[in-house]
Amino acid sequence: MLTILLTAFVTLVVVLMIANLSSGEKKIEHNIERLYASDDPQFLRSMGLLLGPPVIGGNRFEVLVNGDAIFPSMLAAIRTAQKSITFETFIYWSGEIGEQFAQALAEKAREGLAVHVLLDWMGSSKMDRRYLQILNDSGAEVFRYHKPHWTGLGRMNDRTHRKLLVIDGHTGFTGGVGIAPEWTGHAQDPQHWRDTHFRVAGPVVGHMQAVFMDNWVKASGNVLHGPDYFPEIAPCGDGVAHMFSSSPSGGSDDMQLMYLMAITAATHSIHLASAYFVPDKLTINALVEATRRGVRVQVLTPGQRIDTHTVREASRACWGDLLKAGVEMYEYQPTMFHCKLLVVDEYLVSVGSTNFDSRSFKLNDEANLNIYDRDFAQRQAAIFADDLAKSEQVTLDDWLRRPLKEKLVERLAALLDGQL
Repeated sequence: MLTILLTAFVTLVVVLMIANLSSGEKKIEHNIERLYASDDPQFLRSMGLLLGPPVIGGNRFEVLVNGDAIFPSMLAAIRTAQKSITFETFIYWSGEIGEQFAQALAEKAREGLAVHVLLDWMGSSKMDRRYLQILNDSGAEVFRYHKPHWTGLGRMNDRTHRKLLVIDGHTGFTGGVGIAPEWTGHAQDPQHWRDTHFRVAGPVVGHMQAVFMDNWVKASGNVLHGPDYFPEIAPCGDGVAHMFSSSPSGGSDDMQLMYLMAITAATHSIHLASAYFVPDKLTINALVEATRRGVRVQVLTPGQRIDTHTVREASRACWGDLLKAGVEMYEYQPTMFHCKLLVVDEYLVSVGSTNFDSRSFKLNDEANLNIYDRDFAQRQAAIFADDLAKSEQVTLDDWLRRPLKEKLVERLAALLDGQL
């Protein structure tokens, strides 16, 4: 009897592990055929209709570089809120900046505003529990996404990696930052990371709010709607954009599809900044094909100052075909490089939470804002160039001459590609 029970228990554990480590969905298996360039109206039409809500105009965007610009803007927006605040983030750790956010959100809840906070359970594991108490005591609603429970162990690998803050339904923030000391400052030393966030105004903020509501309903069972969350938003700029999301529970390949479509439509240039760059074979093929048709492809990733060395080693293991094709690979030197940015032909700018790896493409809940604006794209390309000036290029000869020990470690790390 004991043997039978033990066998049943082991079988259950194996089944849950398999469920936990796979999305269960059919993944993209074939190259995307190049039918149009990025300047063809069909590109904009296809991106909108395939990836979520159609693009919408009348928006204004502001780029915020590093914590000294990002956090004051976010906190100021929270403090000026009049009706509602919705906030979803992966990383929320202890530290002064975490205290400031907890106090600012709690103050608005005490004023009677509707404050809703959604934290990833794993990403907020290093959060001071006092912050949760402050928020709960103020009347703010706080949920932690996919907290472990025996009925949901198969979802443990599904994390919300989204980074969204929406104020009164009309002002939004998204990008790469988490709430932790590492993101404060101005990337002045290895203890302060390089990252970018974006402040958004205009009708596309309604898209951002809808993405937040997707996971809020999953976590709370409550649907938030009405003018406090989805007000009528008048145009306030000329920017065209749309916000879309992906999740293992539906459309897990949407982010990879977006990247593949954008890369395939590129004609002149691709600037790709990625904190975690571990592309699969299909994506490598798309980048290689882009270089073969004359596109200049530049990829910027972290150097040795990185928070997860396994990811860097797995990344470098797959650079061979890229370097042989002429893709330019760069490693940022001063500190951890946490940006997530794609600029295609100085026209499309894609920003948000998505990394260029299987975890973001298949396992995490992600959200990206796509902006179609040449002036804005040129500014992002200029910021990218500034980051390149602080980076070292890795040539094919450099890559081939790396030590044997490094090659072996990379090969072992590459075995975990599906989970990185």
